Amino acid sequence: MTHSTEPSGFLGDRPPAGAVWHWRLLDPAGEEISPEDAGLGRGPRFTAQGDAESWLGESWRELADEGVDAVTLLEGDREVYGPMSLTAE
Repeated sequence: MTHSTEPSGFLGDRPPAGAVWHWRLLDPAGEEISPEDAGLGRGPRFTAQGDAESWLGESWRELADEGVDAVTLLEGDREVYGPMSLTAE
């Protein structure tokens, strides 16, 4: 999966120490999918919740195409919300 435009909160492969926001990716059975298996490398990390949410808003279709069924937002190890479905029901 490729993303031609990444929001300013996207931190790439080497996020700074303050980059704690990230998404847990889930398959239809509710099992975790690694970011690598979803075509995201190590997986994007963000310095702010809004940046993580904006990225998901721009990327959810590509994630769904890679087999991601739902996501959970995490701040470090703390679940903020989710799982949230990426499929229209």
